[in-house]
Order: sequence, then C-alpha cells, then structure tokens
Amino acid sequence: MKNLSNYKINHKKVLFRADLNVPVVDGKITDLSRILVIKSSIEKLIENKNKIFIIAHFGRPKGEVTKKYSLKFILSSLADILKVQKVHFLENLNKENISNKIDEMEQGEICLVENIRFEKSEEKIDLVFAKNISRLFDVYVNDAFSASHRNHTSIIGFAKYIPAVAGNHLINEIHNINTFLEKSKKPNLAIVGGSKISTKINLLNNLIQQFSCIVIGGAMANTFLLSNNIKVRKSLVEKDLVNQAKNIQKKAIQLNCRLILPKDVICGKNIEDKNPSEFNINEIPSSYMILDIGSKTTALINKEVNNSKTVLWNGPLGAFEYKPYDKATNKIALNIRKNAKKLSINTLAGGGDTISSIKNANAEDGFDYISNAGGAFLEWLEGNQSPGVIAIEKNNLS
Repeated sequence: MKNLSNYKINHKKVLFRADLNVPVVDGKITDLSRILVIKSSIEKLIENKNKIFIIAHFGRPKGEVTKKYSLKFILSSLADILKVQKVHFLENLNKENISNKIDEMEQGEICLVENIRFEKSEEKIDLVFAKNISRLFDVYVNDAFSASHRNHTSIIGFAKYIPAVAGNHLINEIHNINTFLEKSKKPNLAIVGGSKISTKINLLNNLIQQFSCIVIGGAMANTFLLSNNIKVRKSLVEKDLVNQAKNIQKKAIQLNCRLILPKDVICGKNIEDKNPSEFNINEIPSSYMILDIGSKTTALINKEVNNSKTVLWNGPLGAFEYKPYDKATNKIALNIRKNAKKLSINTLAGGGDTISSIKNANAEDGFDYISNAGGAFLEWLEGNQSPGVIAIEKNNLS
C-alpha cells in the first residue's frame, strides 16, 4: 500500500482526508486527539513544499449548509497544533474557488475546506463530482482511518482518479489494531458503552461471538434493562429496540458469552443535578434518570478486568462529560492503569468519547494502544477491511 514513507510527494497539490469530527461540549473541543494524529503527515507534506487541502466532516448536516456544523471553529486549534501562522479556509469545493485558492497559496501552506458533508455528493458516492474535483489535484492522501469505513465520496471516490496514499496515522492504526488481534487471548472482556444501542447492534452481535464476557453500560444499557422489565423511569431509552436487546441477550446465552448489565445505578433528576443518588435497578424513583453505573456494578467490572487476558473498551459507562457522572468510568480506567501491565492484560480502547473519558481519568498509560477511530476501529476488529483502505490498495495510479 502506498504511504508517505514509500511514495514521494513533493511540490504537489494534495487533497488530504482527515477526520476532524472532534468532541465538543458547550462550544469547546474536549479532546484534540483527531487533530494531533494528523500532525506527522501534515508536517511531512509541509516540509516537502506541497499545497495541502484538508477535507473533513463534522456532525451530520446531511448535505445542508448549517452554521452549527461549520468547521471554522477548528481553525485556531489546527494552526496551533500544526505550528503554522495561518490556515487558509475554503467555503466549498467549487472548482473556481479551488483554483483561485491554489493560486493564492504558497508552497507548504495549508487550507481547510468547509465541512465535506455540506456537499450533497458526499454521502452518495458521486463519482462525477469526485472526478471533477480530482482533476485539480495531484495526489490524494487518506489519514482518516476513523472515517474509512464509510462508503462516501471523499473516502473512496477521489482514490479512483489520482494517486492515493495512506497517511502516517492510518498506517499506525492498522498496525496497532492488527498487533492487538494477534495477541488476543481468552478469557477476553469487551466493555461497550455509549448513548445508543442503535449504533452498536451489529457490533454487539459480532462481539458476543468472539468474547467471553461483555459489559454493557452508558445510556444504551437502559434499553437492555427495559427489555428485562426494569422501570428506567426518565432515563434515555430506545423503546423501538427493546426486542433487539432481548435477541442479543438470547444469542449471548446460546454462544456462552456472559453479559454484564448494571445492577445498581447513579441517578439524578436531570443531567445538571449535582447531588445524585445511588439505587438498585429495581428501586429507581419515578422522577429520576440513570446517568452512571453504581458502585456494585463498578466493582464487578473491575473484578472481570483483573481476571481477563484481553480487554477491549469502546464507549464510556456514564454521562462522563457531566461531573459527577464520570466516577464509574474513571474508576474502571484507573483500575486498568493500575493492573494491566502487572497482570499482563492486553488492552485496547477506541472511539472519540472513549479517548476523552480515559484522558479525563489520566489513565492512558494503562492501554497498549488507544485508537481515535469509532466504527472503523470496531469493524476492523471484526475482520472487515475498511472501504477507504481497500481504495488505496487498489489504486495503481502513479
């Protein structure tokens, strides 16, 4: 596969796919990892006097230009991390605007292109659009492993018309995930959290075939609790997926995979409630909502971690962005930091919120590798090669 080590890119016009879909709370970036990971590739391209156009997405604007999803807010952070005085900005991928910006830029300068998902062509694989834009550039570099599982124009389209090269971070992600898979031993534990079961149905159906035990936390656990006739009161829940939760639990039993659901929970009257209470799952008052797992469940999970040979973590176990609902996630992360190396536990974590929660606990040292990818990370673990990686491997243009 062509990459920045075996393919020279000098004095070229480079179309660079990054994933800048950073986590934001109250208008502030809570984790800069997705900018930091492209630094190595961008620095090399700057050093070799290329004109670099960064394309990326933010949120789900669904082909509509929406102010709340503009990438302009990331310009200053991008300039600071890449240590450049200026990052140009391009409002859209209009051919004339691109040509004018290319003429305006000096060799070794960077331009950030507005949210690629503002383009209606992005999510439907518009090869005419891809071909027309590609003609204005010399090379396509994909350093967005975390977006490479998408069959989108910016992931697979440009690679059909100009030389396509893997960025340093994409190569690094593949190497480290493959290394984890090669070392994986049982008993193995997967910790799966997050807000919605709808985004992780396929993942859970795959993981129960591969793992000895799976912890289900975060708001997605509420749907499982509801499927077991637990009254989750005002908690976030996906009622239309109750049957899916039941089916996953039945399948897990058939495959001899133990599922751990919360036995006790931390509740507040709303997300801003700073005086939470702890309840067993059968005793939640009608005016409360579940916002974290409880102390008994946390202790049970830590025991499972310490008895495992391999631990995979994707998704926080509570509303960690809002203290004090980060306690359980922090305690488990710190337990992994304390015991992983001592007990020879092979550890891997992935996903934007997962990274933020682990950093929030200052527990990065407990993990052999932390991937900033979400869906692409999980699909790779399942043995499914990403369309974006396949597009680079099939590219034979020089």
